[in-house]
Amino acid sequence: MGVHEPNRQVGDGGGDLGIGSSEVVLDVRDRSESPQPSCSGYFPEETVDDEIPGPSAPWVEPSPQLQSRGRKRVSSDAFEEDSAPEPEDTWVVESLCGLKMKLKRQRVSSVLPEHHEVFNRLLEDPVVKSFLAWDKDLMVSDKYLLSMVIAYFSRAGLFSWQFRRIHFFIALYLANDMEEDNQAPKQAIFSFLYGKNRSERPLFHKLRLQFIRSMGWRTRVSREECEEIQAYDPEHWVWGRDRALLP
Repeated sequence: MGVHEPNRQVGDGGGDLGIGSSEVVLDVRDRSESPQPSCSGYFPEETVDDEIPGPSAPWVEPSPQLQSRGRKRVSSDAFEEDSAPEPEDTWVVESLCGLKMKLKRQRVSSVLPEHHEVFNRLLEDPVVKSFLAWDKDLMVSDKYLLSMVIAYFSRAGLFSWQFRRIHFFIALYLANDMEEDNQAPKQAIFSFLYGKNRSERPLFHKLRLQFIRSMGWRTRVSREECEEIQAYDPEHWVWGRDRALLP
């Protein structure tokens, strides 16, 4: 991930969706040179709304259909590649000097308070609690990987009430896919979800693919975005899961 160890970088081997800060100096006498906001990607519209549950992996319980502008619920076997644009980056005035002003481009995050609330709710799930307690060495669930879980929730296009335990583990598995060189520890996720039943694993990977598609294939998360997510509630106990602090 590039945060704790030399061979880890957040963002798929150094890839980074975060645009970061860039500066532009404008002469206010020439409005034609004003920079235009750039579009950084797309919001997902596809969602997963069914699952054949395993022993401890409920998917989405039947609930009344809700409608939301710009979002469409689709059955798991009928995904569409339709998507809506993400919020564009914004430009803010950083300083003024005579007839010139300096603009700074700021990235607009798709993470909302409701995604933090979903994450906190799932942390109370007994299987999630047991898993985090088991991972004392933070091999699979350090603070950056858990930040990525929230980032993925924000991109998945699901309603808050649709998120279940399986979504937490799919997002965490995907975060390990993206950031970890050692892929063996994440296999423990299957033991906590399904016990010794290996027949459920193909279903898990099918649901994982659907989850990725619902995010519009946007699986990279920058270190900047992880730190923004942590800054929302910096005293949260889960951000103490820092490999640098291990004895």
